[in-house]
Amino acid sequence: MERRHLLQVTAAALGATVLPAFAKPARAAGKIRIGLVAKSLGNGFFLAVDKGALEAAAAIGNVEVIFTGPTEPTADGQIAVIQSLIAQHVDAIAVSANDPDALVPICKRAMSRGIKVMSYDSAISPGGRIVHLADSSNALIGQTLDELAAAAAPGGVGKFAIVSATPTSTNQNAWIAAMKQDLPKYPGLDLVSVVYGNDLADDSYRQAMGLLQKYPDLKVIVSPSSVGIVACAKAVEDAKLVGKVFVTGLGLPSECAGHVAAGSIKSFAIWNPIDLGYSVVEIAVDLVKGAAGPGQSLPAGRMGSISFGADGVGVMAKPFVYDASNVQKFVKIF
Repeated sequence: MERRHLLQVTAAALGATVLPAFAKPARAAGKIRIGLVAKSLGNGFFLAVDKGALEAAAAIGNVEVIFTGPTEPTADGQIAVIQSLIAQHVDAIAVSANDPDALVPICKRAMSRGIKVMSYDSAISPGGRIVHLADSSNALIGQTLDELAAAAAPGGVGKFAIVSATPTSTNQNAWIAAMKQDLPKYPGLDLVSVVYGNDLADDSYRQAMGLLQKYPDLKVIVSPSSVGIVACAKAVEDAKLVGKVFVTGLGLPSECAGHVAAGSIKSFAIWNPIDLGYSVVEIAVDLVKGAAGPGQSLPAGRMGSISFGADGVGVMAKPFVYDASNVQKFVKIF
């Protein structure tokens, strides 16, 4: 296994390693090179995705994983990163999209040059990718977020607000839509606002503070963003509202454990981003080795096989819930 670091104009940290194989087609000659594109660098979720990618890579051999991304979670930043990967003649590109449509032209350009393009976590529109690997189904995530909000609100009753990532974030918008669809199951919950922290800590913190001021009877803030949930919890703590307002959503155990201990977060959820990164690399290698993708079940190493519908979308599993009883078990993992 090899690992190297390069400096790009995007300020992206690049890593090289080894990946998992597709059993059906004959193994391609030479090294397989895969670009793994995060929404932004420095985000703990994507650092964990990279760990899983490297684990999968090490299980295969003769494959290089380039982990990269823009310094800010923007479509323009990702376009520049993808352009760089095209120039490096990678075999596959896997992207968690900051904008579903803005990336389509550059990804089409990549595919026209024989590069296999897939998205993960946050989808690229179908015209810009072969398959999309979802962390979980939108319905399951929406249901889980509503369950968490109801569990956080005293007696399952009260006003709650959502601090999402960017207004164009494919996955966040789909999860919020699923939450709204499932919300009638919780008649005690009243969704009063959806705001956007742009997947940035400072912006999410300011949005949370604004909600606390605008809605003095707010009971819960839900953030389906690993950056946002931590920023919102800090806002509640700084506002001296622990025990009166609770934060929940999707987050990393290593980043949320302190807030669970502080009492601003009762429980939260996340799929395992290490498994996600592992699966992404497995699927990307399948595509490079000749798998068609849509409408097929593709092998994913220790993750078994993942079925992709005719729309090219494959699903992992329902998010796992963490609370004071189990969060410390996972802190050192991700």
